Amino acid sequence: MEITKFLADLASDLPAPGGGATSALSGAMGAALVSMVANLTINREKYAQFQELAINSAKKANELMQNLIQCINKDMSSFDGVIKALKLPKNTESEKLARSQALQEAYKMAISAPFEIVNNCLEVMKLSRNLIGKSNITAECDLTAALSQCNAAINIALENVRINLAFIKDSQYNAQMSEWVLNSERESKELLSWQK
Repeated sequence: MEITKFLADLASDLPAPGGGATSALSGAMGAALVSMVANLTINREKYAQFQELAINSAKKANELMQNLIQCINKDMSSFDGVIKALKLPKNTESEKLARSQALQEAYKMAISAPFEIVNNCLEVMKLSRNLIGKSNITAECDLTAALSQCNAAINIALENVRINLAFIKDSQYNAQMSEWVLNSERESKELLSWQK
């Protein structure tokens, strides 16, 4: 989806894209910034000792960027699944049961995209941290921008997970995901508060 159309749809009364897709885009931009810094380091004599790191970082950042771009559509599709399940008939007991089961599956599916967004963004943040002090110094502020972009993306995605968890009745799944949310939040904060 082109950025102008994405923003136009985001600003409209359409149910999607929303916060989830926006978090994926934010993370993808963070990955693009990391790739840019790595590419500005490659083949620079001043940073010869960091060539291998820069090349590997650029490659990994591009992979993560593509993953996050795919998460934009994945998030929008999963939200559509919740909407469809909500529209199922609920006149009879069997219909109510089928609708309830469909909703439980849809809410879990709605968590899959933000789950991927968070995990990919944490990897981008690690790449960014690892390049600080080992890359083109004129672009170092772009690494901190990447950290901020991904931290914002993670905060949004984790909030989406929390919202969907509130509707899921599977207590074991809920406990596992709640623990993952807390661990991911802590890791993101640690990666954001970098020091040379």
